[in-house]
Amino acid sequence: MKAPYNNIYNILKLNRFIVLAVVIFAFLFSIFSLWMAFSTNKRALNSAFAINTDGSIIPLKLITQKENFRVEALAHLELFHTYFYNIDASNYERNLEKALWLGNSSVDNLYRQKKADGVYNRLLQYSLVQKVQSIDSRLTESNGSYSFTTTTIFEINRGSIIDTYELVSTGSLIMVDRNFPNNPHGLLITDYFENILKKLNNENRADNRHLKNHSNEMSHKNLGY
Repeated sequence: MKAPYNNIYNILKLNRFIVLAVVIFAFLFSIFSLWMAFSTNKRALNSAFAINTDGSIIPLKLITQKENFRVEALAHLELFHTYFYNIDASNYERNLEKALWLGNSSVDNLYRQKKADGVYNRLLQYSLVQKVQSIDSRLTESNGSYSFTTTTIFEINRGSIIDTYELVSTGSLIMVDRNFPNNPHGLLITDYFENILKKLNNENRADNRHLKNHSNEMSHKNLGY
């Protein structure tokens, strides 16, 4: 004979309490899981990871990433301007080849323009020595994109005459894969343009000149490669 239920209402209340507790617990657990996922994603967006020499993972904060990018960008710009403008008859081919690895077609087009204008032929013909004295670059960030303005001071040694010039150039930087030793910083110069050239050691000709409108004149009289 089946045992009768003594207090079915109490049993139903207990069952309802258990079901309600399970539902509430599941809801709270879901909220907690969503919060953990959101927090983890937020931390991941503000961090990157690198592999240490011992194989351990090193978190890099976003601010550190930006600081490292700025350091590498300045080093990349200094490397490019040194290769592109610190040239003479013995090293210009080697230096220009290295410089072309650091920029896109805008750099290559400038190189071809200078070559067509006879810049490098005059470098050989007159045994000119162009030596970079200083490179000062300024970076500007806008919506995650970086542009730069670089002031390069260089001198041209014509034997008995040494002229000093200030060149202001502009462009942008994009990230690419590192390529050792050709592109160690993993950056590429785009939209490169030589804007203004100023002769420093001759007051009568110290006014700014726009290279685009006077490229031939400056190649023969000012730069005299």
